[in-house]
Amino acid sequence: MWKKFAMAAVLAATIGGTTHAEVNEVRLSKQFGLPYLPMIVIQDQKLIEKHAAALGLGEVKTVWMQHAGPAAQLDAMLAGQVDFIGPGVPTLATIWDKTHGTPQEIRALIAMQSMPYVLVTRNPNVKTIKDFTDKDKIALPAVKLTGHAIALEIEAAKIWGDDHFDKLDSITITRSHADAAAALMSGKSEIDAHFASSPYYYYELATPGIHQVLKSYDALGARHTNGVLVATKKFHDANPKICAAVVAAFNDANAFIKAHPREAAQIYLTITRDKNPLDKLEKMVADPDVDYTTTPVSVMKIVDFLHKVGRIKNKPNSWKDMFFPEAYGLNGS
Repeated sequence: MWKKFAMAAVLAATIGGTTHAEVNEVRLSKQFGLPYLPMIVIQDQKLIEKHAAALGLGEVKTVWMQHAGPAAQLDAMLAGQVDFIGPGVPTLATIWDKTHGTPQEIRALIAMQSMPYVLVTRNPNVKTIKDFTDKDKIALPAVKLTGHAIALEIEAAKIWGDDHFDKLDSITITRSHADAAAALMSGKSEIDAHFASSPYYYYELATPGIHQVLKSYDALGARHTNGVLVATKKFHDANPKICAAVVAAFNDANAFIKAHPREAAQIYLTITRDKNPLDKLEKMVADPDVDYTTTPVSVMKIVDFLHKVGRIKNKPNSWKDMFFPEAYGLNGS
């Protein structure tokens, strides 16, 4: 996967891709689950269109795409099929490491939220990650690439030492959250654990026989950014007003979610066709563990670990090195 990714990044840097100044169509990719609630509110309320018009850009069309994981999002971005994607911090650090200083340099515009990942299992013998064996299978969105995978490795390094941070990598497998949750809750799959994002861990923990093993906030010792909004430097620099409209749209969406969690939950249900009761989803949206914010949090904790274990070669001096100037005024870390 890494060789394929590196080759794709080099190819993209070479060919550049087609970008027109101040485009009249913006293409955004989201994954599944509540981490993408700001995007869903933006889509429903046409906030990018609203702010683009206010900035004098006229009628701007937004195209919304759905991808099941960060690898698919990266493939779409490197192929020039999408302008903004919303992966996690490890994905950002990895692709920034591969592309910075090239014509296709990739950075983040803003964070999208702070939200934990929760590792759950149906194996009654597993109380902590020390109890996993080679008979277990832990599903997560992408092996070695996502925040879920890195949180597991950070916790493993605490227990078995830095040289054994990847001790559990051999029992992790790549699955979308929806597929992993369905497999785990069925009780009929080899998958008996899932490092899940919201709302999937709520569903799983409500299922008899499934319990929590680890929360990523505990692994990192702090709250952390879950997703970041990522674009190429070429697109960003050619489309400053579009980027300003997107940032304003996220600020509006986040404010709306905080002020109106029930209405935001209803929008999520309507657009995703989720079958969860509105009352339950409202509680998930208003969970005190969650902060829908554009401020990057604990980014360098993750990046420092990735550099220490050799996952990235180039270590940024600050989180700002991986972000565009739109985020510099935020109280990030």
